[in-house]
Amino acid sequence: MKKLLFILTCLFCLNTVVMADDDKPIRFDQLPKKAQQFVNSNFKDSKVTLTKVDTDWFDKAYEVIFTNGDKIEFNKSGDWTEIDCRHNAVPANAVPQTIKNYIRDNYSDAKVLKIEKDAHRYEVKLSNKVELEFDNKFNLIDIDF
Repeated sequence: MKKLLFILTCLFCLNTVVMADDDKPIRFDQLPKKAQQFVNSNFKDSKVTLTKVDTDWFDKAYEVIFTNGDKIEFNKSGDWTEIDCRHNAVPANAVPQTIKNYIRDNYSDAKVLKIEKDAHRYEVKLSNKVELEFDNKFNLIDIDF
């Protein structure tokens, strides 16, 4: 009986792990409207290669990948959480004004290649390899060279 209970527990745990990360392709029009509008207004000249949804137990995230390798990740509400532009600059209106001002004043030759945000901070990677970290009030809290 103990072996049977152990096997069932293992199978349940394995099933839980498999079900917890469900990444599947979707059509662009299945993105939240807010995400569609962001892509259409900021990446109108880029061609979408893949749109996918990642469904976890309590959360859902979306990802849009373009033919040039750029990608955007969105949360379940359609707000961007990461913009990764490998060769181009992140669209200027996606970068908060305070962060743009800091970059203009301190790294005028650099462009933003990647920006990530969560509830507590923004991480910005510049074309000159400098990485900046700001808190949610846009105070600079870390610099990596």
